[in-house]
Amino acid sequence: MQTIFVDPDLCVACKSCEIACAVNRSSLSKRLPEAMFESPSPLSRVRVEETGTDCGFPIQCRHCEDAPCLDACPAKALYRDDEGLVLLHDERCIGCWMCVMVCPFGAPQPFRNIRKMLKCDRCVGMDAPFCVESCPTKALVLLDPEAIARGAVKLRRGAMKGLDFLTGRGLTKA
Repeated sequence: MQTIFVDPDLCVACKSCEIACAVNRSSLSKRLPEAMFESPSPLSRVRVEETGTDCGFPIQCRHCEDAPCLDACPAKALYRDDEGLVLLHDERCIGCWMCVMVCPFGAPQPFRNIRKMLKCDRCVGMDAPFCVESCPTKALVLLDPEAIARGAVKLRRGAMKGLDFLTGRGLTKA
């Protein structure tokens, strides 16, 4: 299963991923100029946390193997699909925010105005995640972790930090 990885050295906190996600996933018009004036405003399933001067880190669901959010959800709104993705039955979400409290990565986002939680579903059913496609610096990439471990994918030297679970250096799994 392919996974979104982040190269924090390349992220400039431009928020292109946030905008692409919001416009393509929850906008009625699917076009930025019109989406800016929609009510309610389109919501993004990824958010960029600024980490320093001209740096950022996109945060989205990591679809954990041992996902604490699955057990914490009293409404069973969160579930795992056949591909291994942790997805949301939106209509079941009761807005209790238990998933928000237990997620070690801060991926689920509570939205009080709609009394629901939103999280990245990696654009399931689409050709590619909009956040990855829109990243101008290629800080977000969609890769197969097994291919990296086998050496089938070459990582840039000195970049892609955080791939400790595979090679001891490289990408950060998002």
